[in-house]
Amino acid sequence: MAQPTSSPARRPRKVLRAILVVLLVAVLAAGAGVGWWLFENRADPVPAGTPARPAAMTFAPTVKSVPSTAPEPTANGVQKAMAKALKDPMLGEFTGQVSDPLTGEVLWSQGADTPRVPASNAKILTASAVLLELPHDARITTKVVLGADGQAILVGAGDPTLTTASAGEPSFYSDPARIADLAAAIKKSGKQITSVAVDTSLFTGPGMQKTWDKRDIEGGDIAPMSALTVDGARLKPLDEYSPRTDDPALAAGRALADELGLNSQVTEVTAPSGAPTIATVKSAPLTVRVGDMMRFSDNVLAEQLAIELSVATGGEASIEGGAHAVLATLQKNKFDVEGTVLVDASGLSYSDRVTASLLDELMSAAAGNGQPALRSLLDSLPVAHGTGTLTDRFDPDKTNGAGWIRGKTGTLTGVSSLTGIVQTVDGRVLAFAMISGGTSPADARPAVDAVVGTLRDCGCRT
Repeated sequence: MAQPTSSPARRPRKVLRAILVVLLVAVLAAGAGVGWWLFENRADPVPAGTPARPAAMTFAPTVKSVPSTAPEPTANGVQKAMAKALKDPMLGEFTGQVSDPLTGEVLWSQGADTPRVPASNAKILTASAVLLELPHDARITTKVVLGADGQAILVGAGDPTLTTASAGEPSFYSDPARIADLAAAIKKSGKQITSVAVDTSLFTGPGMQKTWDKRDIEGGDIAPMSALTVDGARLKPLDEYSPRTDDPALAAGRALADELGLNSQVTEVTAPSGAPTIATVKSAPLTVRVGDMMRFSDNVLAEQLAIELSVATGGEASIEGGAHAVLATLQKNKFDVEGTVLVDASGLSYSDRVTASLLDELMSAAAGNGQPALRSLLDSLPVAHGTGTLTDRFDPDKTNGAGWIRGKTGTLTGVSSLTGIVQTVDGRVLAFAMISGGTSPADARPAVDAVVGTLRDCGCRT
């Protein structure tokens, strides 16, 4: 019987060997190509005697002071730099002042002694006064005392940054005291709590200044002043522009009751004298709260900081008392408040009147060497095209100054103000205050920014 000339089992092996040979050739060819490319693109040889590569650098960021020897701008140089921008009709009725904080010299002034509606630039007066008068590490203590029949009485102390956010959760204000911590301390005390009440007796006078518009409560600009407020009275605690509650104290009381798991009605009482304290929490330091007020232009916080100042200086714990304390403190510290009228501390009222010269004087004092207590005010100012209320202003494609200007904005219908500091290209820091009136903020803001922006890229020496 004839034998087959080839075994079927060997055919796959031959195919496999052929495939492996092809793959090997391909790999060798690719390797040769890569080797040739590496040879052609090899680095030049290191010349003999070349020092060894230095150790990797360590990045150590520091903040360097602006040199006091930076070239001084001249009044003529500043005026020439600003001349074109000052012709913009969108500035409306325009007053302002520019000065050199190191020399105290006024470099430009236009109607600066005319009292004007300042809008939120009034907060510069409030911030300056509390920083000049109060300890910068001052904190507000909110407490809960034990009333009759197991009633927990939440006693307001004037801290609107107290928050309903639990530990670890974000809050609108920086490092606030928390209702949750009060509840935890109450539970730890072992006291049997049957209900929650609130005590707002610290504050006196009306909760709303008579010139304020009550529609601004729902609009998110203000709330009735109360010694007991949580989250700045915002209905949506993390929303800067949230509508506010018209009853801050009861909202705070309900928040504590919820944390304690109580469904009973919250009432308003006056805590009995000598009632034992069963829980306390402390606010952030004064400088932190001032910073929050300035960065977010927070009207509620501004009013309550002024009331805190009034109480500390023996005045009335009211809106009127706070406004009076601000002016009295500035006058005591030798600032010229002639012509200044404050009916509130936030600038929400159209009845307020402040001069650009006073605003510039305060900013110059903060940036200069005469009032070290005001230096932290500079840190609280929003950065042009960067932070806070200046985030969407000083667009580099339209205006100079992004990153080099810090300022406090002020806006009401028909009013646009801006006060702050600018570092020139020569490294000199200038203070400025600008108040525009009679045109819409949408038109006035770019015009004001253009005026201030001219100071950034101007050595202003000729």
